[in-house]
Amino acid sequence: MRIDRFLSNLPRFNRQQVRLLLVERRVRIDGQAVNDPHAQVREFSRVEVDDEVLQAGRPARYFMLHKPPGCVSATRDAQHRTVLDLLGEPDKEDLHIAGRLDFNTTGLLVITNDGAWSRRLTQPQTKLPKVYYVETEQLITAEYAVTFARGLYFAFEDLTTQPAELTLLGPRSARLSIVEGRYHQVKRMFGHFDNKVLRLHRERMGPLLLDASLAPGQYRALSPEEIALI
Repeated sequence: MRIDRFLSNLPRFNRQQVRLLLVERRVRIDGQAVNDPHAQVREFSRVEVDDEVLQAGRPARYFMLHKPPGCVSATRDAQHRTVLDLLGEPDKEDLHIAGRLDFNTTGLLVITNDGAWSRRLTQPQTKLPKVYYVETEQLITAEYAVTFARGLYFAFEDLTTQPAELTLLGPRSARLSIVEGRYHQVKRMFGHFDNKVLRLHRERMGPLLLDASLAPGQYRALSPEEIALI
């Protein structure tokens, strides 16, 4: 939001007062005095007028977790351990999960408090691939790749999935790249061939690759370079 709109939305300032505050450089965003009415106030910005804090701001936080099986992708659950239970971080209630995984699905999970950033990572419109390693009960044939590339119709949602890329790795194993995250999507795609998924592991989300040094249940903060990739 523009700083002039941010200040004008407060009941204490009218537009004329906002213009005067900016001209006199009495407004600071993240410690920097501003006089441009188009200067942007973001979710994590600290906004001050004179010595008064109008928006305290808070640090944006980004974590990569290697999700183990038997763990719920939720902020709280009455029966099961959640992925947030694995984090030794303060103020965990401010965090949310960017792209959930099923109870027994393992692999890359991203947790943050930056809603705009997580939407860029997960929304189908951005077409960032989500890459999974898959093991199945039955043989995987070349027909799967053709069908997935064409898209599958899901009657429950009344939609056709976007094209997905399947690479065969073995008779019953493959790597699947999708750009959506429909309910149980990967399992339902293989279910089209009556082939049960026995193991599902997410390796990558867009440019973010699961850190091979993280054991299941371990996590680390994303680097500034990783954050900037999204």
